[in-house]
Amino acid sequence: MTDIVLDALLDALKILPFLFFAFLVMEAMEHYSSHRTGRWFAKGQKAGPLLGALLGLIPQCGFSVAAANLYAGGVISLGTLLAVFLSTSDEAILIFLGHPGQGALIGKVLLAKLVIGVLAGYGVDIFVRERGEKKEISDLCHSCGCHDAKGILRPALRHTVRIFVWLFLITLGLNLALELLGAERLAVFLGRDSLVQPFFTALLGLIPNCAASVLLAELYLAGGIGFGAAVAGLCSGAGLGLVVLFRMNRDKKSSLQILLLLYGIAVLSGLVLQLGGF
Repeated sequence: MTDIVLDALLDALKILPFLFFAFLVMEAMEHYSSHRTGRWFAKGQKAGPLLGALLGLIPQCGFSVAAANLYAGGVISLGTLLAVFLSTSDEAILIFLGHPGQGALIGKVLLAKLVIGVLAGYGVDIFVRERGEKKEISDLCHSCGCHDAKGILRPALRHTVRIFVWLFLITLGLNLALELLGAERLAVFLGRDSLVQPFFTALLGLIPNCAASVLLAELYLAGGIGFGAAVAGLCSGAGLGLVVLFRMNRDKKSSLQILLLLYGIAVLSGLVLQLGGF
């Protein structure tokens, strides 16, 4: 039990700098920039999905958390958010690095995730029109009273601490569930050498915990799943970014639609790779 609590605490601590940075950026834009300038800064930048996908390739899941915060505050577009989510690389890359001679595999995985993230990000921004009220950074502070304080440091710290505690509790619950259920039982549902694999692995990837990506990496290395299925699971695996999105985005229906869109893109990408013989 102690190990589970410590693991959850460490997982949450890894995200802490990214949380604080994202909130600090949003507070700065809220205090020192007009809403019009803030929206132009993020949504008017055509390079958003490309930059988001490139940042997501760095092997950690902190950028997905930051992206979820920025999207909830109206700072980045839906396409940029999805580009980050789809390309996010965490412990899976480290697992591959731990096995000698897997350099080509790592390059193949990262390239696939980059292409998927960029294409999906630009595609969504072009063809999917976001509905509902436009979000503003100030919407995040609707009832917290954080803007009673002067400056940007104290409000950013308050937001960071609140989300950190929430993330720790969620991660602790997931770690307990994975410990009780066991990785072997999860692996049974994934099938072998089947086109249904990406559907199952993408579902597994949606678990907001790094353990899911570790399991997917180990299953692929052991020959239990194909490359397309592995990529599908790693693309849907946005880590704790999804948790933060559902917590911070006031439009819960929109958050659910984003989750389904992420899952659909991940499955489709996996099927394309499977059928293409990659």
